[in-house]
Order: sequence, then structure tokens, then C-alpha cells
Amino acid sequence: MPSSRPVIPLAEIRTFFGERLQENVTMANYTTARVGGKIGGLLIANSADELEEISLKLWELKAPFRVIGSGSNVLVSDQGLREIVVVNHAHNIKIEAHHTPPTVWAESGANFSRIARQAALRGMGGMEWASGIPGTLGGAVYGNAGAHGGDMKTSLVVAEILHPEHGRTQWTSEELEYQYRSSIFKRSGTRVVILAARLRLTESTEEEVRARMEAFATHRRKTQPPGASMGSMFKNPPGDYAGRLIEAAGLKGQRVGGAEISTIHANFFINSGKATAADIYKLIELAKNTVLEKFGVQLELEIEMIGDWKRVK
Repeated sequence: MPSSRPVIPLAEIRTFFGERLQENVTMANYTTARVGGKIGGLLIANSADELEEISLKLWELKAPFRVIGSGSNVLVSDQGLREIVVVNHAHNIKIEAHHTPPTVWAESGANFSRIARQAALRGMGGMEWASGIPGTLGGAVYGNAGAHGGDMKTSLVVAEILHPEHGRTQWTSEELEYQYRSSIFKRSGTRVVILAARLRLTESTEEEVRARMEAFATHRRKTQPPGASMGSMFKNPPGDYAGRLIEAAGLKGQRVGGAEISTIHANFFINSGKATAADIYKLIELAKNTVLEKFGVQLELEIEMIGDWKRVK
């Protein structure tokens, strides 16, 4: 019976990219949870143009690939990925204060918190809610990131999207059909590459913006745990909070191997330094099953699980 596993044309990729292609790479070094197995190969894009060049070539070669930023919202299996991983380091940011309204344009690998800080330096608000989010702009566009009452649905003016058949296209917030922590791309699994985006800003002062950002940071330090994690594990169900339900189910502090449901916030799963992806997966299943059994609520993951999970028991 033929294998359904994707085939990576490594010889052709080596020929085109040369020393830019890194092999024998472990994904644990590229995810905030510090877990994940080996991958087929890794390429780094340092600009939106490089990201476009790499993506178009990999599509041409029919090579399976995945773009990641900080790796903050994914759980990669211990078996790794039969894909090329493209690490997005495209991080240029341009504040356009003379637009009406003012905007910020940034490449998709730009750190989301850095975008907020750069806007603050120019006395521009509107992105304070993003100041503590550890991921990149591309991930925020893809997953409709949000915090403190703000989200991409209300902030995005337009995103520059690379499509394998249609090339560079521009998508508005409405066209992305944003829902809570979701976009049309995330729901459909359509393979596109987010190159850059333009976000709305508001006129303010540096002092006022920084004060709001510090208030959010203080709240975050009190309520969110330090350590290696993926951020919020589950979406909040309507009218409730995933962390409250997991805590009420008696699972705060529960451990599997080197992974723990945080004692500070039960919607954060922490890698103590020795966790495997399987450890975290087993905690996810424990939380989902226990909350469903006790409260009749089906928790839905906010993170994405990628790779092979069939061998996890």
C-alpha cells in the first residue's frame, strides 16, 4: 500500500538554496514550549521578499512546508514534521503617522509587542492590547490574536497574503471572516503565506500609551505564569473562561511527566524543562475529558497541534 506521507524533494531544495538549507534540526529549538521533534529541513526568511521567494520556490517544487514565527501557538509532535519549516524573521516596521487615521505597516515576522512599543514611541495608541503578546504579526493575523478587549478584527486594515496560484493579494479584516481566535485561513487550512499587514493606530501621547501598556503588563505578571508554554491553551467558551473550568475541575497543578497545568493560571500548560510533546498532549486530553465530564463543556484548542499524534498513548 503506498505511503500517504508527504515527500520532500530534498535534492532539489539543496540545489536551489545551498547552505541556506539547515538539516537535522529539532523543532524544540524553535517553539516557545521547547518541545517538538526533527523536521525535514529549515530555511530562514529575513524579509518579506525573501519569504515570498522561498515560498514560491517550495510551491514550485511541490515541497510541503510550513511558516512559523516565534512558535508560540503551536504544539509540534515528538515525531517532528515531514515538512520544510520556514522561520519568519521578516521584521521591518513603519509607523505612518500622517495617514488619516494613522497606521503602522509591518512585515509578518515582526514581534507583536515590538510593534506596539514602536507605535508608543511616536505617541500612537490603538495597539496597547498587543504589548504583551509574544508572537509575531503573521500569527496574529492568522489566528485573530486578542487581549484586553482588542483584537486583529478591529485593528487590521489590510493584510498582504501570498497565494500559490494568485500571487500577492490584499485581504481586509472583513474578507478574513474573523471569528473568536480564528480566521478563514485557520478554519479552512488553506495554505497561504502572510507577508505583511497594515494596522490602525490612534493619536495619543507617549506617556498615555505607555501608562496603558504598563497597566496591562502589571495585570499579566499577576495572572500569567512565567516559563516555557504556548500561551493560552484553550479558547474561552461562551460566557465562561477555560482557566476557571480547568481549575474548578481540580486540575490546577496536575502534572504529566515534565508538563504541568500552571498553579497560577490553569489555561497555561508549562514545560518544566523536561517535558515532551506527548506529556503536554496527555494533559490536554485530561483537561478536555475532565471538563466535559464534570461540566458538559467541550473545550476547543486555541493552539494548533501539528505533526503525527497517532503513536501517543
